[in-house]
Amino acid sequence: MTTEGKTMAPAGSAKRALVGRLSWGLADQAASSISNFAVGIYVARSLGVTAFGVFSLAWVTYGVVLNVSRGLATDPLVVRFSGAPDASWRGAVARSSGTALGVGSAIGVPCLLAGLALGGRVGPAFACLGVMLPGLLLQDAWRFSFFAAGAGRKAFVNDLVWGIALVPAMVVAAHVGSVAAFVLAWGASAAVAAAYGCLQSGIRPRMTGARGWLREQRDLGYRYLVENVSLSGASQLRAYGLGVIVGVGAVGAVRGAELLMGPFLAVLMGLSLVTVPEAARVLRQAPHRLGRFCLLLGGGQAAGALLWGGALLLMPGRFGELVLGDVWHSASQLIVPITLGVAGAGLGTGAAAGLRALGAARRSLRCQLFASACYVGGGLGGAAAAGTVGSAWGVAAATVSGSAVWWLQLRSALRERHHNSVPEVRTS
Repeated sequence: MTTEGKTMAPAGSAKRALVGRLSWGLADQAASSISNFAVGIYVARSLGVTAFGVFSLAWVTYGVVLNVSRGLATDPLVVRFSGAPDASWRGAVARSSGTALGVGSAIGVPCLLAGLALGGRVGPAFACLGVMLPGLLLQDAWRFSFFAAGAGRKAFVNDLVWGIALVPAMVVAAHVGSVAAFVLAWGASAAVAAAYGCLQSGIRPRMTGARGWLREQRDLGYRYLVENVSLSGASQLRAYGLGVIVGVGAVGAVRGAELLMGPFLAVLMGLSLVTVPEAARVLRQAPHRLGRFCLLLGGGQAAGALLWGGALLLMPGRFGELVLGDVWHSASQLIVPITLGVAGAGLGTGAAAGLRALGAARRSLRCQLFASACYVGGGLGGAAAAGTVGSAWGVAAATVSGSAVWWLQLRSALRERHHNSVPEVRTS
């Protein structure tokens, strides 16, 4: 990208650079999602729907902690240091990755203690998750750090290392045959990739710099923290509530349906790694194009989700049974509502990227709180009314409603910026 004081690159060169960064984002997420998909399928087929539900509860909990880390550590990094000078980026990454490692340690210890206290089926899985959290969060921090620097290839290689390390770890877990063993295998392989990230970047995480990082980024970090946690926390509340209202098997069914959407979600998540940095670049280079960029981004993702869901509906049942085993029968009933929910989320992602690039943390926070409240209300209200299927339809309706609010807020933010010449996004 260009920086102040330098000549802007030709349009053709800029487009090729954009395509290159998007391609690495997709390749990286493909590597990550294939690993996650393999873990989910292996656990579903090996342990059955109830044990898979326990594993899914641990997975959802990890998602909440991951979003805490992203809100405090890597989201401000991506907004403020995408394309920044190397020295500035390296200093920020050292403190940002140290913050991620600190979050993993701070939450991992209570998670370990809670798991030991719970016992039963669920306790060991959560205890193992607590041990693995620091490595899991550090690996994720490297991915976002590399994309902020426009070095998506390094993020791809890091996720590839995780996938390779996962193979022998999963073999060992299969011999043990417990949910806790699979959680350990998944987390230990991530720790290998996290250590490799230190070698790739030549940067050592500075946990001592976490306090300074949090202080410097508090205007964005704490709002992004609430925003991210409301998103993942809503998912966790819905999963726990669904388990109470319908049963743990229902949680496994929902996770199974999400796995069916896995290849498309890989594309969605791969794009999400680069959408905020790219939106920030568009804002700096051609601010008038930001709205169109976000619309193309969100509309394309929504259309892709609908196409993928249509393909799943045409898939013969025997293929689904081959993939998910006993989980297929209950998961297949959720394809239509989950497809609509993913399409709504994809549409809203375009607007969310625009608000992040604008640094409009207050607006994005309001949007996410509204969307999360709708998600929990729709998911649990639907579960109470019509079981697992009702919960899926409630979530779909909530996601589409939330997407509309994201776009209304982006339109207001763009109008506000048009009348305000002071930029809200900075690079250092």
